[in-house]
Amino acid sequence: MNISNECTYFNLDSMQKMEAIKLAGEKLLENGFIEEAYIQSMLDKEKTDLTYIGNGIAIPHGLNDAKQYVKKSGIVLLHFPEGIDYDENKVFLMIGIAGKDDDHLEILQDIAIKLSEMDFVNSLLSSETKEEFITLFNS
Repeated sequence: MNISNECTYFNLDSMQKMEAIKLAGEKLLENGFIEEAYIQSMLDKEKTDLTYIGNGIAIPHGLNDAKQYVKKSGIVLLHFPEGIDYDENKVFLMIGIAGKDDDHLEILQDIAIKLSEMDFVNSLLSSETKEEFITLFNS
């Protein structure tokens, strides 16, 4: 899954975990992927299931019963160069996910494959510009 300039938020200031998840939801909303009720579902999911997947990456998304609030599938990228505390981990890249119907499984698989190599993740996180970050993510 490719990412656009409008869905990429680069070089953000560090913040609290739940605040960052809410921001990811707000960006999904701004980009027309979800209805507002989905944001609360993203926050609720984090209370029961951690969305940290390793390599400094988290993938917050809503609970299964919130799929009704997804207008269309998409992702937003939030880059935190200083990292945010994510329970026992540090997150530098947050990928907010909205999956229509069964698209969320395909999105999760694409992300897992793309970000499984630590060398790639390090290159991505050390990008100096938003354009470089997007180009590398889409490669």
